[in-house]
Amino acid sequence: MSQRSQRKEEHLALAKMFFNSNKNNDFNHIHLIRPALPESAVRKESITTEMFGQKISAPFFINAMTGGSDASYTINRRLAKAAAKENIPMALGSASILEKEIDQIKSFEIARQENPDGLLFANVNPTTNPKVAQKIVDALDANALQIHLNSVQEAVMPEGDRDFHWLDNLKAIRQTVDVPIIIKEVGMGIDPESLRTLLINDFSIIDLGGSGGTNFAQIENERRKNQKLMFLEDIGLSTVKTLLAARTIPVNKTIIAAGGITNALDIFKSLVLGAQYVGIANYFLQFASQDTESLIVAIQNLKYELRLLTALFGLKDIAEADEVKYYLDTDLYNFTRQIYN
Repeated sequence: MSQRSQRKEEHLALAKMFFNSNKNNDFNHIHLIRPALPESAVRKESITTEMFGQKISAPFFINAMTGGSDASYTINRRLAKAAAKENIPMALGSASILEKEIDQIKSFEIARQENPDGLLFANVNPTTNPKVAQKIVDALDANALQIHLNSVQEAVMPEGDRDFHWLDNLKAIRQTVDVPIIIKEVGMGIDPESLRTLLINDFSIIDLGGSGGTNFAQIENERRKNQKLMFLEDIGLSTVKTLLAARTIPVNKTIIAAGGITNALDIFKSLVLGAQYVGIANYFLQFASQDTESLIVAIQNLKYELRLLTALFGLKDIAEADEVKYYLDTDLYNFTRQIYN
């Protein structure tokens, strides 16, 4: 097994090991105002939506996790089967390994084989050669391309990059690739200034990737033999804070909430705070590590609970979620005051 494939397997095992559904992610510090007279009913169609011109059954999807090793082949197969059965999109883990190890493509291709008609997103790092990025999109028949921003992970990773000049290559990839581009953080959150920079440079689909879920600084510290960089594990912005900050930027954009989302109320609150879609990774990994059937049941449960919330808050359609009133605990309120100022 190559060093890259070994790293993929280590990431997968450590992400599963460090999963904590009760980890503080700030969602418990935002409180929704529920109408006592909602004048509504639970409807299956209330949470259906569209993404990239395709109808999907709910506004959440399986976010990027893995690919490039034997273990990831099995996980991606189960994820893709569940995505096909439940008609939700799926993002693959970083396929940048294919630039050097094309034989690892089978662990990515399996997703399209199991889900021939669904929405599938490829994923590469921000230094990927633009022509290679297009080849990956073509090889995986991807509907969109995620480009992940992971400077903190790279800094802690023993074999990681130390040059974070990425913007020019991001723009070159966008000019080359013929599918929509999603810029995503991997668990440290996109701050308002970086979001403005991305929007100014015509990147309009942003996965905020806040802290509260998988912590890649923690994972890479576990892999380090010497000089642990523990202080970098807690320098991220939570998903809730990234959403609140994004609301201060009045520019047309598509916002994806991700990071530490483990239940339907987290999904609903993300939509209330202005996200159009919600990405879920490690929560789904816990079920996919068992079998496909467990994952399908977990997705179905989230859908049912999201329909209940939509009705309880008096909404005809989940797209109206951003009209729900809310109030914030002191820390979040102070954060918004300082961000707005």
